[in-house]
Amino acid sequence: MNNPSALARFFKLADHQTSVRQELLAGLTTFLTMAYILVVNPEILAAAGMPRDSVFVATCLAAALGSAVMGLYANYPIALAPGMGLNAYFAFVVVGTLGYSWQTALGAVFISGCLFLIISLLRVREWVVNAIPRSLKLAISAGIGLFLAIIGLKNAGIVVANPATLVGLGDLHLPAPLFAIGGLLLIVALQARKITGGIVIGILAVTAAAVLLGQTPFNGIVAAPPSLAPTWLQLDLARALNAGLLAVVLTFFLVELFDATGTLIGVCHRAGLLDAEGKLPRLNRALLADSSAIAAGAVLGTSSTTAYIESAAGTAVGGRTGLTAVTVAALFLLALFLAPLASTVPGFATAPALIYVAVLMTRGLAELDWEDLTEAAPAVICAVTMPFAFSIAHGIAFGFVSYAGIKLLAGRWREVSPAVWVIAAVFVAKFVWLA
Repeated sequence: MNNPSALARFFKLADHQTSVRQELLAGLTTFLTMAYILVVNPEILAAAGMPRDSVFVATCLAAALGSAVMGLYANYPIALAPGMGLNAYFAFVVVGTLGYSWQTALGAVFISGCLFLIISLLRVREWVVNAIPRSLKLAISAGIGLFLAIIGLKNAGIVVANPATLVGLGDLHLPAPLFAIGGLLLIVALQARKITGGIVIGILAVTAAAVLLGQTPFNGIVAAPPSLAPTWLQLDLARALNAGLLAVVLTFFLVELFDATGTLIGVCHRAGLLDAEGKLPRLNRALLADSSAIAAGAVLGTSSTTAYIESAAGTAVGGRTGLTAVTVAALFLLALFLAPLASTVPGFATAPALIYVAVLMTRGLAELDWEDLTEAAPAVICAVTMPFAFSIAHGIAFGFVSYAGIKLLAGRWREVSPAVWVIAAVFVAKFVWLA
């Protein structure tokens, strides 16, 4: 495994028409687009009273472990890290609003991860994934693209909150939107010219320009990692097993299930990794990888670890195997010592990459059967709900419920598989009782 030929054999690079260089570049691209989690996750969980420095270390280790298992065991170019949205629910709802300690919240995350692992081992989750209709799989891919777009636009300050219209145009006189727009034009132009690594070049070019013009600080290169001790094994399982936390555990569980599932399908569809039947080979291995990462992350001291939609940035530059994910894992371990350098890359430098990937992923909607409204309408509902509800899981929920409901009212209920009926019913129950 120390030479290219060994890597090529282990990861089956020839079968996927890729190379070591291409996979390493894809891993670097994915890491750069998701490196923001190294800053954002500790900041959010600090609001729950968790020690920021220890959470930084836990974030690095959880991301490295999850990504390595995904790459080595499942051989997919999917990176994992503590999930956005779930960390906010952890800090602001479970701890901030419901009043549980962060140790108890970590216990709830661990339990949800164990449930996740059990249904993966029993292949229940694989059954759920394979039951998703093709139109919804296309919609999930496109919806994730739109979700990436709104994240990128928000990070760049191009789209901002507006009390009158919910969202509005940001101030284009500010440096961040201008840097992001310039970066997007550069990335698209480089990709159109088929220049390898166009996304990475764009991110680094914007970062360098921002540093030179004094718009972002250069934070240095190397620093010793902080201690993990304050969060290591601090989860409180006894309190988390309290019946009062059942709704919290189920919420973690359902969001983890469909966020990660949607990401796997969306990214792998865009990368051409689904088989002729639209299914994901080695699916159960991928599911086991992210299931185990959730429990491991809770032990380390962070909220739920999940598959990252930013993995699409790596597949966009040619990542096709687990070597991409292993590269990401190695970079997260390196980030333990290079935290100042990693934090130098500003959000507006990675935003253009997210927007560009959104362009690639939304074209999945073109493959829909637009003549069949019972297929097209649920797909559009699924796709547009993701960015506007700011949740992959909610988009999938709306997709399943509308798919089943429209087919039923159109008199075509026989076309709906039993699994879709069950999943739609579970989502309806969640919205009724756990909202």
